[in-house]
Amino acid sequence: MNLGAFSVSLSVKDLQKSIAFYGNLGFTVFAGDQTKHYVIMKNGNALVGLFQGMFENNILTFNPGWDENANSLESFDDVRTIQKSVKKAGIKLETEADETTEGPASFVVIDPDGNAILVDQHV
Repeated sequence: MNLGAFSVSLSVKDLQKSIAFYGNLGFTVFAGDQTKHYVIMKNGNALVGLFQGMFENNILTFNPGWDENANSLESFDDVRTIQKSVKKAGIKLETEADETTEGPASFVVIDPDGNAILVDQHV
């Protein structure tokens, strides 16, 4: 199963301070909208999403259908196919993608330590 591009989505208290901090580590703003309180920063193929006031805890994020530059891939495992594999493995889903649809969809699982994992397909 190929989960797609990986990033860490961080819940931050002060977006500007976090942008400056990660900028000092060599990250540059890659995407997002500061007026909507989020940016995606990039350093090489490492991605860090900074989100102020959008969710409480940090989230591990996978994007089926995208590479680390948010380019659509010609071939990828659809989020609904991944979700079926996760269910078959006995992993409880917190939220589910509608398996009767196509295109963008997502689901969330929680790892044994309480970390949220978002599988979020945009294509």
